[in-house]
Amino acid sequence: MNPPAARHVLAALFALLMLALPTAVFAQQAATAQPSLRLRVGDVLSIVMPGEAAFNKDFLVDRNGRVSLPEVGDVDVVGRTLPEAIVLVHDALARAYRDLGRLQVELKERRLLVTVLGYVANPGEVNLPVDAGIQQAITAAGGLLQGAQLDKLQLRRGNRTSVFDYKKYLDTGDTRLIPQLQPLDVIFVPSSPATGNVQINFDARTLADQGDAADTTSAVKVFGEVVRAGSFGYKEGLTVVDMIMRAGGVTRYASTEQIRVINGGEPIVFNLRRYLDTGDDKLLPALKPGATIFVPKQEEEIRRSVRTVYVIGEVNRPGPLEAPPDARLIEILANAGGPTRYAETRQIRILKADGGTERFDLTAYTEGNRVPLPLILPGDAIFVPEKIESSDRPSWLKIPPSRAVQVIGEMNKPGRYEWSDEMSLLDLLGEAGGPNQRADIAHLQILQSEKDTANPLSFDLQAFLSTGGSLSQLPKIRAGNVIRMPSLPESPIDNKAKWVQMAKEDVIYIMGQVQIPGRYAFNKNMSFLDILTAANGPTGTADLRNVRISHRGLPGSKVTQLNLAQYFATGDEKLLPKVKTGDVIFVPDRTNKDWFDDSKESTVRVLGAVAKPGRYRFDNSMTLLDLLAEAGGPTNEAYQQKIVVVNLGCCREQARVFDLIQFAKTGDIRQLPVVQAGDTVYVPTTSQSGWKIFVDGIQNVLPIISLIAYLSGG
Repeated sequence: MNPPAARHVLAALFALLMLALPTAVFAQQAATAQPSLRLRVGDVLSIVMPGEAAFNKDFLVDRNGRVSLPEVGDVDVVGRTLPEAIVLVHDALARAYRDLGRLQVELKERRLLVTVLGYVANPGEVNLPVDAGIQQAITAAGGLLQGAQLDKLQLRRGNRTSVFDYKKYLDTGDTRLIPQLQPLDVIFVPSSPATGNVQINFDARTLADQGDAADTTSAVKVFGEVVRAGSFGYKEGLTVVDMIMRAGGVTRYASTEQIRVINGGEPIVFNLRRYLDTGDDKLLPALKPGATIFVPKQEEEIRRSVRTVYVIGEVNRPGPLEAPPDARLIEILANAGGPTRYAETRQIRILKADGGTERFDLTAYTEGNRVPLPLILPGDAIFVPEKIESSDRPSWLKIPPSRAVQVIGEMNKPGRYEWSDEMSLLDLLGEAGGPNQRADIAHLQILQSEKDTANPLSFDLQAFLSTGGSLSQLPKIRAGNVIRMPSLPESPIDNKAKWVQMAKEDVIYIMGQVQIPGRYAFNKNMSFLDILTAANGPTGTADLRNVRISHRGLPGSKVTQLNLAQYFATGDEKLLPKVKTGDVIFVPDRTNKDWFDDSKESTVRVLGAVAKPGRYRFDNSMTLLDLLAEAGGPTNEAYQQKIVVVNLGCCREQARVFDLIQFAKTGDIRQLPVVQAGDTVYVPTTSQSGWKIFVDGIQNVLPIISLIAYLSGG
């Protein structure tokens, strides 16, 4: 073989070797992948190939079981194990990419692609977690629409369709009642037949009043003297009483002894009264799908005899009664169960058989006013009317003051209400519609009247509703009392005349450098910061280091000083004082300092050639530079090489000289003399004109002859 030909053969062998090496490495990666896991529609693959930006994303196995790869196209991977899919991806990419040695293929996430159709808000395909169920799929589709038939949802998987009862699952929580989802499942939510065949705005309340039956062939029809007649879905084990209760129960005019039940064309008479009196289940007729229940009116079977008296209106058991000729009105009302709590017992009427009418005041009779009982004869009717609930003032006259409670103030329905000893304060507030949004329920006021005196009482309804307690803690209400619900305090900023509406026991005063000083309503749930915030916070000139709180109502005088700036710097809640009603908060002005407010031991005097000589508050965190800056700095005439600091210590007195010019050149912080509260700082002038005044002022205090000689020699 000639040399050129040999070179070509060696190059070909080297190329094959380089191709085989990545393939061997990749084959090892495929062998270590999960061998039993088979890919499904909805799975998410992570394909990493360094240097190729097109692979920096997730690859979804679509509905056709394929993943779409850059420069290559679709690769069918569904049903393959992960090692098989890795080999397929590698072989496909090898057609367009040469260096596949660092290719990595992993299963990143398993997902479910499910389609939800029918009576849902957003029908269509949804992408769910792998462990999602029917309820999550419906929720992802926007939820069920009103009118969806919950007991006949369909699951379509391939060519098979199964029906399951989603309503029973919602009632019981039994997950065995609903199927487990698989990729490409289709959930179909049908609409109830009761919604009709024409698309209109759905009125759930009206439809519910007509019943809840979806299948009219098996529905049980209930009508007549029931609260809500309609068709109701049949379920095994339900009785006639269950169906009547689903219809809202019988009305007051129902003939409970003559209820008709039709089962498969066979009529049965059901005596509900006898069943309720005996509890005998044998009296209950069997109920079949498609049954009909009819509750007739009582007037259709009125009993008439020579001793019948009729009791109608607001009594517990209205209807005809057998009464002997000597029966009194009280006995007849007792046999009728007595008046209800809604009965207007002052306006009872006896409708005579001869057409006449007689009035009787039962309340006055019970109060011992010697009102004669009317004579009741067979054929008469006793009518107990219902109370007239009206805001019309003339109707108030029907309730005397001895039986009424007045509710005034911030209530939804203030007015005059008839009182009963079985009621509580909460019953009365509920009857008056409850407090409105402006009500101050923490200061409910009750005016209790006894004979010729009235005693005011305050009750914290907010605390009772928040923490609970014994019902015996509620104030006892009696007829003649007045209940007042006060208003919440309004802002007194615009009209300070409103301050008189707030009692001094309920307010805190805040003065000084705040945005809106004044009186503010306060309770035990509020803190110092709540009051400061209500005043819109401190002003820009407020001295936050010297806030004072005067505690009133305590023996002697007590004032707490607060360093609010330190609280803002540390956030330490222990720095904030406890405040209560009656206290006074004062925020001073730091720009208007009165020297007499500060003791000489807490200040430092700055004299001489500075812009603002005077006394300044001082603490241990400050230095000589802070003091000079606070005093406006040295003037142009200042002799900055000989600034004098006079220390008045506890043990000895001394003076030090500080060269500000030298310090500015070196920045050596060790050159700064120590300054303490009570010291004096003097900045002389270049002409020494102020130095003699300073020496004369302190020569009786400090022996500074050596200091004067030092300065003069300089």
